[in-house]
Amino acid sequence: MKHHLKRQLRRLATERPYQIIAGSAAALVLAGGTGVALTATDDAPARPENTVAVAELGSRLGEAASRGEARIAVPSTSPSPAPTASPSAKPAAKATADPDTKPKSKPKPPASKVLDYDYQAQTTYYYCGPAAVRNALSATGIERSQDTLAVALGTTEMGTNSAEDTTRVLNQQVKGNPYRTRMIPGAPTPAQMDRLQADVVTAISNGRAVVANVAGDATDTDGGWHSFPGGHYIAVVGYKNDGRTVRIADSADPSLPSYWVTTIDLANWMATRGYSA
Repeated sequence: MKHHLKRQLRRLATERPYQIIAGSAAALVLAGGTGVALTATDDAPARPENTVAVAELGSRLGEAASRGEARIAVPSTSPSPAPTASPSAKPAAKATADPDTKPKSKPKPPASKVLDYDYQAQTTYYYCGPAAVRNALSATGIERSQDTLAVALGTTEMGTNSAEDTTRVLNQQVKGNPYRTRMIPGAPTPAQMDRLQADVVTAISNGRAVVANVAGDATDTDGGWHSFPGGHYIAVVGYKNDGRTVRIADSADPSLPSYWVTTIDLANWMATRGYSA
């Protein structure tokens, strides 16, 4: 069959060359439509079942071509190229957290801390306010005389008016105005006790003593009794047990310059008064 087809092609090439062109084109069309690959080489023989169809189609197309009635468009049999990604498309970058942008938590305050301060007893019976402010300032390295502070506080023989005054003068001396006044107008609530504990820990952790305006009686952790019916000012210079107990610098009695009281007792001692922290 192979040699017979070749002889026919040679004869047609001599007698009717246009039929060779049309027949070859028809063979290519038929091959593209049926998936059969036909070539003019000996290495790719036509499939037997398509030989007659190819010959007949070639004859008809040859006759049409001789009359100028047909033009053969042979579709490309090359496989369509696989879709490719756009050059501008980039794989999505995996989101990663920049460790430098994460919020950094503040270090936890120590469970206990006592400031290094310079104690001084009050020089007059009504100078407890100036003495308490003076002792508190010494913890930050600021030295002021009680007389100087008495003028700033407006202290008279009747004493110093309120914690609002101690807050004002402390902020005049300490850079950044860090002090705030907390008033306890009546019996302290649990929230006010918690607030006092937190304020003491924050202030002392930052190197600042607290000034408290107390009135009435209180008992320290050693059983000592302290009574100031008309009111008194003291400095809070340390704490322990995470602020549940506080260290008092008391200018009233140089023989007992300091002692510890619970934060709850200090809050009750300040009822109707307040503090600067």
